[in-house]
Amino acid sequence: MHQIDKVLQHAKRVHFIGIGGAGMCPLAEILHSQNYDISGSDINESETFKRVSSLGITTFLDQKAENIAGADLIIYTAALLPDNHELVAAKASGIPTFERAALLAAITRRFNNCIGVCGTHGKTTTTAMLAHIMQAAKLDPTAVVGGRLAGSTRNALVGKSDHMIVEACEYKDAFLQYSPDVAVILNIDEDHMEYFKTLENLLASFRKFAEMATKTVIYNGDDTNTRLALEGMEARKLVSFGRTEGCDFRAANVTMNGALASYDLIYRGEPLTRIVLAAPGEHNVSNSLAAIAAAMLSGTGALDCETALADFRGAGRRFEVLGTHRGITIADDYAHHPLEIKVALTAAQQMDYQRVWAVFQPFTFSRTALLLDDFAEALKLADHVAMTPIMGSREVNTWGISTADLAAKIPGSTWHENFNEVAQHIVEHAQQGDLVLTLGCGDIYKAAHMMIDLLQQ
Repeated sequence: MHQIDKVLQHAKRVHFIGIGGAGMCPLAEILHSQNYDISGSDINESETFKRVSSLGITTFLDQKAENIAGADLIIYTAALLPDNHELVAAKASGIPTFERAALLAAITRRFNNCIGVCGTHGKTTTTAMLAHIMQAAKLDPTAVVGGRLAGSTRNALVGKSDHMIVEACEYKDAFLQYSPDVAVILNIDEDHMEYFKTLENLLASFRKFAEMATKTVIYNGDDTNTRLALEGMEARKLVSFGRTEGCDFRAANVTMNGALASYDLIYRGEPLTRIVLAAPGEHNVSNSLAAIAAAMLSGTGALDCETALADFRGAGRRFEVLGTHRGITIADDYAHHPLEIKVALTAAQQMDYQRVWAVFQPFTFSRTALLLDDFAEALKLADHVAMTPIMGSREVNTWGISTADLAAKIPGSTWHENFNEVAQHIVEHAQQGDLVLTLGCGDIYKAAHMMIDLLQQ
């Protein structure tokens, strides 16, 4: 038994350092529903912080040593700096202290049908789709999603059934801590290569995740790298989805109405129903097939899937339309890899807008340097491109790369020193009927809200 599982067996009070974080608050809510006494601290009074406070959880809007008093277990977010006073006190206290990922892993071991959704692209949307389907079908799942659930400010569901859905990220092999009964592999593309180094290492990690599944591996039969990763695996555990003949769950007769796809759902040669998607982009055909496969293998019917998907408009920051002001539509998307940008801009160009503006914030120096030409080609799909400085996040710029290097490869593009400048540029140049799409996994969404404020003035 894992150490944290032993502690959870006897703990009464669990304290979260950084309880308002998007990855922390769902875990606090889940343990709160399981009758643990929860407390937590943060330095920002975010919407998530307010929500956990409203549940009757003891919260502190500061981070200091005395907050941990009385805790039997302490959980902290990896976003904390090592010299954080509360974290330093926790590690010196003798109270069992674990990073958030260890707790999420322990929670996955408490469910008999834990579905781990992994893949380079589409994890959040597919996890949210699956949660939406299973909730609509009254299966009452618990779900932990990397973004907001559709039509909600939450990124978790707290259910009472034995079903759990978890977005399983491959970064630094985090997903290998989980205990999936069902592994869903959406696709495998070269990303986080500063960690994985080679495609072979990346494929090996996804293979390990698949081998951890106790029941089923649901995989993308159209994706070459996914098929390579699973070569030689026990066939009885494998269930495929895709548009290729021979896939267990197949989309046939795919049609596009603008950016919205519909298709005939075929299961092992038998037509089941017609799926009409409300989430834009042809890429959601694949995401929805994965969600349908996981949902139906968990007990939902094809009609449950059809009804729920007709009502699912996407997860937060996944082509999320924020509003239309003075005839200019502002939308935001988490896309931060060239393929994701290509998918988002292709969907945007299929919509009924005059021109599409891409406002991109590159994320990490290594990814920008390694994929510079691919980013340039993807961004050229927009009519106009404006960019901000690279968000270095966890990295030091040993690559000597800057946004200017990317701008030099995109004729007519501009780059700006900060969000205020890029927002001002867009508001001055965008016209009625245009779509402005902010792109990136950092905080570029703030620029989108600045544009809205300027347009409303």
